[in-house]
Amino acid sequence: MNADETNPYANSVKPEGDGTDSPTYVVATPTSGIIPYKNPKALIAYYLGILSGFPLIGLPLGIAAFILGIQGLRNRKRDPSIQGSVHAWIGIGCGGFFAVVWLLFSILIIVVLVGVSIEQSMP
Repeated sequence: MNADETNPYANSVKPEGDGTDSPTYVVATPTSGIIPYKNPKALIAYYLGILSGFPLIGLPLGIAAFILGIQGLRNRKRDPSIQGSVHAWIGIGCGGFFAVVWLLFSILIIVVLVGVSIEQSMP
C-alpha cells in the first residue's frame, strides 16, 4: 500500500527545486478540510460575516468580511491546494448582506432624526 491508500488525509506535494520525481507527503489533520487554516483570510471572513449580524458592530465587520472573503477566494484561485472557498463565500454573503442592512438602517435612523429635528424647530 502506498501512503494515499493508508491515509486519506495525506496530500501529495512536490517540493520546489527538489529535482526528484518522488513526492513527499504532508499529513494533514482531519479538521484541515473543515477549517481552512492555510487560508486565514477566508476563515476570518467567515467569522466576521457571522458576527456582522450584531447591531452597532455589524457595518464595519460586514465590510471587512466582504473584502477578506474576496481576498480569500483569490488566494484559493491562485493555489487550489488550499481550502476555504465555502468560508470565503459565507463571509462575502453574510458580510455583504449585513453591511447593506446596517447601512440602510443607519440611513433610516438619520432621516428620522433629521425629520424630527426639523419638525420640532418649526413654530
